[in-house]
Amino acid sequence: MTTEKEKILIVLTPSESKRLIAKGVKNLEEVQRALKHGTIIIGLGTTNAYVADEILNDLSGTEAKVEKKIDKRRYAAGVITDKGTCVVTKEEREKDVIIKNGVISDESIEKAIEGLSAEDVFIKGANALDAAGNAGILMAHTTGGTIGSALGTVMARGVHFIIPVGVEKTIPFSITEAAKRVGNERFFKSVGKPVGLMPVHGKVITEIEALKILGAEDAFPIGAGGVDGGEGSVVICAEGSAEKMEDLMTFISQIKGEAQVKVVSVECG
Repeated sequence: MTTEKEKILIVLTPSESKRLIAKGVKNLEEVQRALKHGTIIIGLGTTNAYVADEILNDLSGTEAKVEKKIDKRRYAAGVITDKGTCVVTKEEREKDVIIKNGVISDESIEKAIEGLSAEDVFIKGANALDAAGNAGILMAHTTGGTIGSALGTVMARGVHFIIPVGVEKTIPFSITEAAKRVGNERFFKSVGKPVGLMPVHGKVITEIEALKILGAEDAFPIGAGGVDGGEGSVVICAEGSAEKMEDLMTFISQIKGEAQVKVVSVECG
């Protein structure tokens, strides 16, 4: 005789979703392993700002004595604002976080990418997620930016490629098909910077996967959107044992009220 699972209803704003996703990414086995014996590259991005924050907070309690704090307003390259598709001014950006054997490295991201192996981790967020679970990254840079330079090495060597992305970024169209039809030199006019779209393949971590990593037996979205500060929210049903659901709801209550994501000066073209 099976016991019916307990259900909880969760509503998360985009910033709260980013915090949840970051907790899930931090607890992945491959991330924990690479933190001790390997390299982790956390590329720029608003969701990755939370991932870096979570990982560095954990490291601060170790012998590494990490003091670095992430300025989330500067930990981004390309963003979508009310002005359109924009890029954070280069001189205003934070440097990508690179961790080697539990210690922050000062080397450039280009050098770190050159040294990646199959045991290492590369983390890069996405701008779109389609119904088939495929992720896509918008590219304003004419040569593809960080993802353009990193993807060949990451895929050739079998590096653990983790893609944190919120359910709010789901689009009702195939990313593969859309990518064939756009490019930053194909647009006649644009609201913001014209962009290309790159389909990427790795371990996609949304709120759903994060909830499962953190103890839910199952989770699924049942609504989205909002008003009066709830714009971009996702409504999720999570299922599991009463004990796990209590723990998850306690955690959700702790991240409710996460400050809205802001960025510094942007260029929108």
